[in-house]
Amino acid sequence: MRLDKFLADMNIGTRSEIKKMIRKGLVTVNNEVIKDSGVSVTSNDEISFNGELISYQEYEYIMLNKPAGVISASEDKRQETVIDLLDERHRKDLFPVGRLDKDTVGLLLITNDGQLAHDLLSPAKHVDKLYRAKVTGALDESDVKSFAQGIKIDDEFTSLPARLKIISSGDISEAEVTIREGKFHQIKRMFSALGHEVTWLKRVSMGPLTLDESLKEGEYRVLTTSEITALKGKR
Repeated sequence: MRLDKFLADMNIGTRSEIKKMIRKGLVTVNNEVIKDSGVSVTSNDEISFNGELISYQEYEYIMLNKPAGVISASEDKRQETVIDLLDERHRKDLFPVGRLDKDTVGLLLITNDGQLAHDLLSPAKHVDKLYRAKVTGALDESDVKSFAQGIKIDDEFTSLPARLKIISSGDISEAEVTIREGKFHQIKRMFSALGHEVTWLKRVSMGPLTLDESLKEGEYRVLTTSEITALKGKR
């Protein structure tokens, strides 16, 4: 590919900015200063910008512990997005896999691998999404059975069967919920249909990927090779 595209893909700058940097002699290819932005390069070439080695990554996979108050979107003119939480040295075509509500926290995968995202989100692929929830009112076995049967939320949508595990039951109950789909406000709407209001919701895992509990809300890290392999094994 062209040298300027290589650097633009790695989010070094815009194509026009990169061309200026190249003309200034800030870019080397295999230790040779290159001033032609149209030079062809491959991922096997050693490319440096301003003395820093730049490795080409076709796909990136990032685990974010999403905080409340941030929306699951690639960009928004009015609100902070999960992509805004990442530093600048990541690919510019990243997007969140699925959406967590603005006030929902926990595991969010960010990538530019569209096929993997499709496979993880498709109900036909049977990928479990595990959440922890706090809800108003006491939970009992009738709620567990309702989740297992699928809950009619409105005239147009009945949820697929889901698993509800009660952790504690009282004025405020705590539970784990496992679903295989991700409709708008789904878990909140499922509980609401049974007379409970969700006061707190956190996604813990998606398929084989489990939130790294060492990540504080708002923090993120790159997935390990074994985590990526496990996710792709769900295809």
